[in-house]
Amino acid sequence: MNIIAWIILGLLAGAIAKAIYPGHQGGGILATMILGIIGAFIGGSLYSLLATGTLQITATGFSIPGLLLAIIGAIIAIYIWGLITRSRSA
Repeated sequence: MNIIAWIILGLLAGAIAKAIYPGHQGGGILATMILGIIGAFIGGSLYSLLATGTLQITATGFSIPGLLLAIIGAIIAIYIWGLITRSRSA
């Protein structure tokens, strides 16, 4: 997948995940894009783990199922990021 498709997928997945996830998440468009791209890797890796039984670091493709997996992965990334930043400030 080329870099433009990665950016578009990351932006879409990150924006949708931020809209779905409850509470306030900081960060601008760059943070949203990075969380979406990380989410694509998390979603793709979880899918390969469930489908094949082996953990492979892969990303989702630019398709509707790929976008849904990237959104799920971005929600997981937002949750983990929230745990990390809350533990620092507390």
